[in-house]
Amino acid sequence: MEKSCSLLIYFDKGTPAIANEIKEALEGNDDYAKIEAMKKAIMLLLNGETLPQLFITIVRYVLPSEDHTVQKLLLLYLEIIEKTDAKGKVMPEMILICQNLRNNLQHPNEYIRGVTLRFLCRLNEAEIIEPLIPSVLQNLEHRHPFIRRNAILAVMTIYKLPQGEQLLVDAPEMIEKVLSTEQDPSAKRNAFLMLFTCAQDRAINYLLTHVDRVPEWGELLQMVVLELIRKVCRTNRGEKGKYIKIIISLLNAPSTAVIYECAGTLVSLSSAPTAIRAAANTYCQLLLSQSDNNVKLIVLDRLNELKSSHRDIMVDMIMDVLRALSSPNLDIRRKTLDIVLELITPRNINEVVLTLKKEVVKTQSGELEKNGEYRQMLIQAIHSCAIKFPEVASTVVHLLMDFLGDSNVASAIDVVVFVREIIETNPKLRVSIITRLLDTFYQIRAARVCSCALWIIGEYCLSLSEVENGIATIKQCLGDLPFFSVSEEGEATDSSKKVQQVNATTVSSRRPAVLADGTYATQSAASETAFSPPTLVQGSLSSGNLRSLLLTGDFFLGAVVACTLTKLVLRLEEVQPSKAEVNKASSQALLIMVSMLQLGQSSVLPHPIDNDSYDRIVLCIRLLCNTGDDIRKIWLQSCRQSYVKMLADKQLRETEEIKAKAQISYAQPDDLIDFYHLKSRKGMSQLELEDEVQDDLKRATGEFIKDGDDANKLNRILQLTGFSDPVYAEAYVTVHHYDIVLDVTVINRTKETLQNLCLELATMGDLKLVDRPQNYTLAPESSKQIKANIKVSSTETGVIFGNIVYETSNVHERMVVVLNDIHIDIMDYISPAVCTDVAFRTMWAEFEWENKVAVNTVIQNEKEFLDHIIKSTNMKCLTASSALDGDCGFLAANLYAKSVFGEDALVNISIEKQADGKLSGYIRIRSKTQGIALSLGDKITLKQKGGS
Repeated sequence: MEKSCSLLIYFDKGTPAIANEIKEALEGNDDYAKIEAMKKAIMLLLNGETLPQLFITIVRYVLPSEDHTVQKLLLLYLEIIEKTDAKGKVMPEMILICQNLRNNLQHPNEYIRGVTLRFLCRLNEAEIIEPLIPSVLQNLEHRHPFIRRNAILAVMTIYKLPQGEQLLVDAPEMIEKVLSTEQDPSAKRNAFLMLFTCAQDRAINYLLTHVDRVPEWGELLQMVVLELIRKVCRTNRGEKGKYIKIIISLLNAPSTAVIYECAGTLVSLSSAPTAIRAAANTYCQLLLSQSDNNVKLIVLDRLNELKSSHRDIMVDMIMDVLRALSSPNLDIRRKTLDIVLELITPRNINEVVLTLKKEVVKTQSGELEKNGEYRQMLIQAIHSCAIKFPEVASTVVHLLMDFLGDSNVASAIDVVVFVREIIETNPKLRVSIITRLLDTFYQIRAARVCSCALWIIGEYCLSLSEVENGIATIKQCLGDLPFFSVSEEGEATDSSKKVQQVNATTVSSRRPAVLADGTYATQSAASETAFSPPTLVQGSLSSGNLRSLLLTGDFFLGAVVACTLTKLVLRLEEVQPSKAEVNKASSQALLIMVSMLQLGQSSVLPHPIDNDSYDRIVLCIRLLCNTGDDIRKIWLQSCRQSYVKMLADKQLRETEEIKAKAQISYAQPDDLIDFYHLKSRKGMSQLELEDEVQDDLKRATGEFIKDGDDANKLNRILQLTGFSDPVYAEAYVTVHHYDIVLDVTVINRTKETLQNLCLELATMGDLKLVDRPQNYTLAPESSKQIKANIKVSSTETGVIFGNIVYETSNVHERMVVVLNDIHIDIMDYISPAVCTDVAFRTMWAEFEWENKVAVNTVIQNEKEFLDHIIKSTNMKCLTASSALDGDCGFLAANLYAKSVFGEDALVNISIEKQADGKLSGYIRIRSKTQGIALSLGDKITLKQKGGS
């Protein structure tokens, strides 16, 4: 930070070189030793050493060397040494190197000339440069392009110096002449860059004179042309029509870098549909032609930005974007699907779904390790399409049902959730879905998928054949009863227990047994199996998936099986005229439930049945033995009504979000509107006319004045010193993603001139200063604007602190004014985001950093407290508003946000209303990194009081 530096070299501090050793090596005749010694000297200088004693040795022994490497290292040495004294004047010994530099500029070897010219680009001392100017200008006409291109850069650097215009009065004219005759692409580019930087009018004149030849120019020169166009159009928007034509002509350039820049420039300068379509086409070509995944991700980001601002045009490009799914990279596929899902319309939905179906089929055949995850993404995309456009559901639902038994559990869960939603929203598909589900049920291997599939069977099997098939399918998947043999249980206990159990079983076979809840059940099947050959706990080879899962101890699934059987039997009573058949089905269902209870209470499994599942199964048994009309209504109608309500809430939330996104800002009523219909169209191409129209529309809808109100800016001004301090300072803080800009205003409150005034800043946290502090001289009662740039590398609350140091003519010591600390708020980096419940739970389980904050607030309403936390933390509530309705004295909600660095922030709020009306509970924050968890916790602790 002490001084500017144009080269960085790694230096191992463990083995520092000694100045005397370096001196001895430099004085010798061995070129290799000199090279090593020069490298050591340069490293020491870069790491803060001064080595003043080496300068004369280098002038005597290194300057005369003819070795190219030694000469290159000499120039690096001269670049980094101090060339001025404390007062800023060039040291007299520097005159010694001027003659050497002049000789190098006239050296017969091209390399020596070239590197010396490049070295001059890094010199700021006019006294050293002035005697070398004639030699530099001679090199502009050298036969070798390497020298010419470096000579042009040297001229540009000299001309940009504070006294440059006096040193090289006619530099722009000379360079313009060079540009007109130059053939080398790099030298031509440097010459145009010099005009662009130092004499913009000449560069524009040259460009417009040779406008027809721009597509033939080299890639480097075309890139500078685009930069010039961007700069000119920003300052003078009225002339952009003629420049946009140049950009359009460059879209066919052979260089991919040029056409990428062209597309970006077009989008930034014009909103004309023709221009945007051309840019989108270019991005789509790059997406398919480039093999580098990073390039594809960047291009997808650009397309995503276009989608936000020009959706109508992007809708036509949807199939081109979809072709990016051919990339094997999951991040590219995910981004592509995200873009496509927001561009779906009734016109293109069938094409999109057809492509997605083909991709799903491909995942079956391929052997790629990420196929399961990709399939899950595709299923979610198809689900989203089918919800938006129900008519396509019939074309995809049967294909997706093949994946109910997928080894990727997350993918299978997505399929079954999709099927559940489609069967409710598309009544026409109910029969075919139920038939297919019953046919493929045996393939399902995951307990969660089974639970959801059983719920669908219980709710949507309505006809007699469907109900009977449903019961038969469940029985088949459970296998033969009972789930364990008496001899097996006996093996786990002592022999006396075994005898008692056999006796109990035989007794129970003679008369009905009274169960724990007071109901009767016969156990004849159990008594038969007591004497049959023992069956395996896992079931026989033919036994189904439900049996296997039950025998692993999953009794929640057992409870779901019991509920499904109960619903099916209750529905069978309504559709089956034969009472005997109903009783038979009812007794079979009761037998299955009792067998599950027996299994849960036996010692065969390592863990007994949990109380919730036990109570649920017992409730089903009671229900089948004694059914009332009210109970029947709850089981057969209310469950489904709750699900319908849940879907309606979800749809309402999505509709509200779409409406919120659609809201746009409008201009003030008295703003000027320019009607293009009243304009003269003479000499305007179609593109220019379109561009004018779009600009007028933007003015009318207020898009040009989006930068916000000045009242907001005042909130960001921070006072750094007191009013009574000799120097008053205040900062305006601008946070822009990875950068923080401090615009500090410093005012001299005294009647004296302040010399060497310096704003010294330091940071704490993941913040880094970019600029080195500069010294200023401040006249009495005058002010100075000082800018400081700070880089941010993570979402963490950082602190910037520092001093203002200055000198006055009266006092010889430096005076210090300590500044107030500037706290960088985490809220500037996080924004509300949405994720699915499954994704939230997965992240909650994976993230290792948790911060638990106890609720301490004066707010007495749970919903009001939740809204206050959402507003304070800038997060999105994932819990549906319908789930938060009502007044039960308890509230639990999940919040989610994402940082600009891609970090996830998860928050769970659990609060309860105490008897005295106060709220108690905890707010838990989880994240992958410690910084975001701690910073959010501090923010919540600070803000949660609410009323105070």
